[in-house]
Amino acid sequence: MAKFRVVVTGLTFRRIAGTHEQRLVDAGCEFVPSPFPRAATEEELLPLIKGVDAVLASTDAFTRRVFESADRLKIISRFGVGHDSIDVDAAADHGVWVTITPGTNEHSVADHTMAMLLALARDVVPLVEQTRAGGWERTIGLELRDLTLGLIGFGRIGRQVATRARAFGMDVVIYDVYQDTAAAAELGARYVSLDELLGSADIVSLHAPATPQTRDVINAETLAKMKPSACLINTARGELVDEADLAAALRNGRIAGAALDVFKQEPPAAGHPLLGLPNVLPTPHIAGITKQSGERMATLSVDNILAVLRGERPPHPVNEPRRVHADDPDTP
Repeated sequence: MAKFRVVVTGLTFRRIAGTHEQRLVDAGCEFVPSPFPRAATEEELLPLIKGVDAVLASTDAFTRRVFESADRLKIISRFGVGHDSIDVDAAADHGVWVTITPGTNEHSVADHTMAMLLALARDVVPLVEQTRAGGWERTIGLELRDLTLGLIGFGRIGRQVATRARAFGMDVVIYDVYQDTAAAAELGARYVSLDELLGSADIVSLHAPATPQTRDVINAETLAKMKPSACLINTARGELVDEADLAAALRNGRIAGAALDVFKQEPPAAGHPLLGLPNVLPTPHIAGITKQSGERMATLSVDNILAVLRGERPPHPVNEPRRVHADDPDTP
């Protein structure tokens, strides 16, 4: 009989599990796949979390109410780096570690960002669609050299995007409340105010975390400061964008286009105002998902779980539990 129960809601992990799943089984874990083909809601997690020791999680809604109902839970191991869907303080209050997999997907996200940037600059998707339909309209695109890329956020992913953009000959400007001027200088980028970035950038690309301070940083006021010819890319978090304001700006020509890998609700509801616009390129939150990044995330997420189940500190925590479980090996 298995000693531990591990629920897996991370969809990519479930697709590449293989030896990573076997590591859990070999450590005495019962592997319990989530019945949902997407991130679970609060109501769906409440019964799912009962009698569970660990969760290898997607962007599920781990609220305080969920932690209050978890009778054995010791760790939420995020398959990825974002943890804004988890009430980290509530987890700590209930003796639950929250962990992430840092350094695993920045190259994948940066690659996807550049793919979206190139698609916008060369009208790739509309041209593919019209050519397949029998058209042959040879529109005039833009080369990236000498265009200005504005990065809102300059962490691991933002720096990888800057590296790629500079290789294309782009000018890179940055807005971030935390400034690493040495790293910016090394990449040939420079910090500017948010207003200067918005007013000068041909492409604005979002790479900030979702926090109360960054929520809806792209809104009617900030969109009004962008060039009418500019485009927006979001491979970070849907919470950074006021989607109604963005849809209005795209409809009335306030900005030229947008490429969006993330939305506030995922998947977005049918009839979402952004999905029907011809100047929007939507993708289904895949920027960080590649074969290579999936393997790296699977390894670290399992490392985190196994450490906690052994009674050890996990290698990549984002919180410190304020109590321990009665059945933990190190409980006095």
